[in-house]
Amino acid sequence: MTVTFHHQAEVAVNRHNVVRRRDFLRTIACTGVAAGATGWSDMLTLQAAELRKQGKACILLWLAGAPSQFETFDPKPGHANGGETKAIATSVSGIQIAHTLPHTANVMDKVCLIRSMNSREGAHARASYLMHTGYLPTASVKYPTLGSNVAHQVADPDFDLPSFVRVGGIRGGADGGLLGVGFNPFVLNDPSRPPENTAITTTSDRYQRRLGLLGRLDHEYATNGPQQEVKNQGELYEKAAKMVLSPRMDAFDIQEESEATRQAYGESQFASGCLLARRLVESGVTFVEVNSTGWDTHADNAERTTELCASIDQPYAALLRDLEERGMLQNTMVVLMGEFGRTPKINARNGRDHYPRAFSAALAGGGVRGGQVIGQTSPDGASITDRPVGVTDMLRTICHGLGVNADHENMSSIGRPIKIVDGGDVVTEAFA
Repeated sequence: MTVTFHHQAEVAVNRHNVVRRRDFLRTIACTGVAAGATGWSDMLTLQAAELRKQGKACILLWLAGAPSQFETFDPKPGHANGGETKAIATSVSGIQIAHTLPHTANVMDKVCLIRSMNSREGAHARASYLMHTGYLPTASVKYPTLGSNVAHQVADPDFDLPSFVRVGGIRGGADGGLLGVGFNPFVLNDPSRPPENTAITTTSDRYQRRLGLLGRLDHEYATNGPQQEVKNQGELYEKAAKMVLSPRMDAFDIQEESEATRQAYGESQFASGCLLARRLVESGVTFVEVNSTGWDTHADNAERTTELCASIDQPYAALLRDLEERGMLQNTMVVLMGEFGRTPKINARNGRDHYPRAFSAALAGGGVRGGQVIGQTSPDGASITDRPVGVTDMLRTICHGLGVNADHENMSSIGRPIKIVDGGDVVTEAFA
């Protein structure tokens, strides 16, 4: 299959009907030279437009507090460090996961497990920030979170819903940073009902007149000095107005789904978030982050993790099935991860403490080849014995699946170019 441009140049498309970036830019460069008019900025604009046409999206399922790898994706039955967790077979021969995730076990053919994640940061807020941005927090630069970067690169700027929605707040998750308030996440605390204060209680014309009056008042205020603050506030008002007037606002209402679909996802808050994520991506939203909290299991780890796994297991499996049945999984990457792992040794309170040296994550969709495990830890779970994957490796891999150029440089307020991901390598074996 090929894609043909106006100058009759052709570029190959891979098996997923996605143009390889290198081939695309080479073709655009050739056609630009032929036309004598296409500069480098034009090429980047065309590349971004091509990405938007592909309808790429990402759903990040964030397990805040750091889930124990021993009680989820890397059980160690038979070893003292394994605790009470048993290993169960999955839909893929040879792959076993914890007995706490029976629904996930049935969709393992769609999932690529990475058991060799590692980081140097073991404090919650800093580690969360690092996993979301690829950078540690500093006073001088506000780094954009993953969702903001993806929305900046892939989302249609004229789309009338937020391009980045975060369900539930988290510590250290970051926001639009140096990209500006326009790329901050739209935060929704309760996914079981539509956002509050989004119903228009007057006529559309009167609403528009009120917005016009607000704009004039802000302009007068800005003439006295605070121009940037007014500009930021104006951008937020503009986005909010576009959203509440959008005919797509019903995407936020999961009650429009059938009873059978809602039951397939389950009844937890996380379940509602996963169902909402599918509805939003289906409507055109580029990035949705759904947060599950409470994974900081310093005490009663086995009992608490069993309860937490029960709240995410069915929704996660249902989301992957739903996306696949609707033909959306190929273009939607689903990432399940937390900020680090838990210690191999169980402490005196029957809990596990912070452990960034070895932990697990899961990828699905977006061209990822399911039914495989990448990386390995030692029998006691204390160290990585095969294929270590760092934070920047993971972020670069996500960007690769979404067609985002991880080396793209955004400019900070002090004129410093900041790459989306600085360093790292794509985990190429994760892809088909």
